Amino acid sequence: MTNVSPAAYRPLLIELLTEELPPKVLQKLGHAFAEGIRKILDQQHLLAEDCAVTDFSTPRRLAVRLSAVLGQAPEQRYIEKLMPAKIGLTENNEITPALAKKLASKNLEHLTAADLTHGSDGKQDYLYAEGVSSGAQLEPALQEALDHAIAHLPIPKVMRYQLADGSSSVKFVRPAHQLVALWGDQVIDIQALGLKSGRKTLGHRFMSAQDIELTDPTTYEQQMLDEGKVIASFTDRRALISRQLHGQAQALGTTIGTGSEVEALLDEVTALVEHPTVYVGEFEQQFLSVPPECLILTMRLNQKYFPLFEPDTGKLTHRFLIVSNMQIDDPSNIIEGNQRVVRPRLADAQFFFETDLKTPLADRVVSLASSVYHNKLGTQLNRVERVRKLARHIAEQLGADITHAGRASLLAKADLNSNMVGEFPELQGIMGAYYAAADGEADDVVLAIRNQYRIRLDTPVESTTLTSAIVFMAERIETLLGIWGIGLVPTGERDPYGLRRAALGLISAYEQLLAGGYLGISDTATLNLHGLLSHAAETFELGVIAPGTIDEVQTFIYERSRNLLSHDFDRHVIDAVLALKPALHQVQTRSAACAAFALRPEAASLSAANKRIANLLKKADTAPADLDYSLLSEPAEKALADIIATLEPQAQAQFAQGDFSGSMATMAQARDAVDAFFNNVMVMADDPAIRSNRLALLNDLHRNMNQVADISRLAQ
Repeated sequence: MTNVSPAAYRPLLIELLTEELPPKVLQKLGHAFAEGIRKILDQQHLLAEDCAVTDFSTPRRLAVRLSAVLGQAPEQRYIEKLMPAKIGLTENNEITPALAKKLASKNLEHLTAADLTHGSDGKQDYLYAEGVSSGAQLEPALQEALDHAIAHLPIPKVMRYQLADGSSSVKFVRPAHQLVALWGDQVIDIQALGLKSGRKTLGHRFMSAQDIELTDPTTYEQQMLDEGKVIASFTDRRALISRQLHGQAQALGTTIGTGSEVEALLDEVTALVEHPTVYVGEFEQQFLSVPPECLILTMRLNQKYFPLFEPDTGKLTHRFLIVSNMQIDDPSNIIEGNQRVVRPRLADAQFFFETDLKTPLADRVVSLASSVYHNKLGTQLNRVERVRKLARHIAEQLGADITHAGRASLLAKADLNSNMVGEFPELQGIMGAYYAAADGEADDVVLAIRNQYRIRLDTPVESTTLTSAIVFMAERIETLLGIWGIGLVPTGERDPYGLRRAALGLISAYEQLLAGGYLGISDTATLNLHGLLSHAAETFELGVIAPGTIDEVQTFIYERSRNLLSHDFDRHVIDAVLALKPALHQVQTRSAACAAFALRPEAASLSAANKRIANLLKKADTAPADLDYSLLSEPAEKALADIIATLEPQAQAQFAQGDFSGSMATMAQARDAVDAFFNNVMVMADDPAIRSNRLALLNDLHRNMNQVADISRLAQ
């Protein structure tokens, strides 16, 4: 670093100019680059406490500006714990070879035995080195920071390229061309990827042909805009594009739509342009006869256009918006060029759709026999047959139309070999629904085909969506059991077959069937989870599913339920409820009841008592027999038997009606009798008959207290 005074804070700018970076990760790369540099400089005490960090990212650059950076950090006091004194010093108080090696590793070899201090760590006498070290200098610290930032970028895939010397090569996400490092108005001498730092950079690839010589970090954004025609800030660029899009759409009496797809496209086009300008394009209205999803997908996915919609109806129009990287007075060539590019894609979509309509969807089912689902699970047709059988079984239990459930399951995957889905796999199910409707299939069958790929059900099931819910459930159960059964169990963050998502979707189906009235809160027989999994297992060929799969999948589903509940309930409450493996549609209601019980003044005492009871029952030699009232002799045990006899009918009735909170509140009235029993009665009496009878009494209490949840798990 040349002529740098460390006396005051100055702004620092680092910019790495590259070839076009991957657009879908550009913003993440920009944040990571800035954070990597900030982290190391902060560790070296070179940043002011209020130092502002601003990251920049464009298609061809990653940059960061730090508002207050020192040329050299202040002196730093240090205390280094070395080793036990008996190991580090000889009897003559001289440094041993072991300590000398330790000191050298910490660059403290200049210290003598007299320079070291002694202190106890509570067990033995230790040696410590104390002193003041000079603060880190910016130049080497910045080199370390840049190396760290580059090494820790979340790069999806690196490439190796040759440097200008023609002999050496480096690895990076894209070839890098220039490096800027400015501290105030001074260049910091660092290097990376075969580049040496300077103050020159490049602007827009087409709108700025000359090098830009940056004055200092504070002028970066303005110089890039004025001289380079580049909006360096990703956030500012995105906001500008958004304003232009909404402005153009409003002027045309349309909207760009809403939702995650629009936001994701906005992020992507922001990463593709450095000087955005929005223009209006259009296509022939004849293409609007094609399902809008096809046109929207090809415009967004392939061309990065923003389709325009009627604001009142949401209907697709024949216009779209282009986010260009050029601002020119006459954009007609840009507009006409984009219209020329999109027209053949829309024509292809029209051709695919019209061609697919010539073959009834039902006639496509047989072609699934040639599509492998998994080499251990057979073809897509094999899978369709399994789902179909399971869907008909579920429909029968729910009193739904078995024929429609079977028909929807049969046709659900028939569009996989269609021309349109072959071109746009994202349209699976959507195109099947269009083809089914064109073939005159029932409305609920069409809707079930369309809804099969939803992540979860989020509205109560109605008569019109009952078939959809049935097919949705059947497919997820088949997926969970089949994929798990052949050993493809999720591990850590890896879940390539989406089993976690399938389990969450299945849970949502139970919840929405309850909300829609197709499952009663007290009904545990209909759609019993273990029963469904067992029935599904029978649809697979013998020997395909590994032993124990049913129980493992059931446990897996309850664990996903646990994760959902953790947002609303204490873990002890969740443990208490899930310990009983209740019907999935009861889990939420039981958890709310258990949480309310946990707040009652009786909860702590009853939970502890139930934990004690559970332990006593485990130690019993045999299962407790029925209670013999004539063997009760102590007042406290008679009182407990009486209160159980009084409360049990009411608690049982409340439980049967799904009033879980009421049932738990009723049994909470037994607290005083329970406390008196344990204070005054010896359960494990010497007389075997008395002992067995008291265990029977506690077993009755335990059974009634733990209908809703295992309250012993509430005990802290």
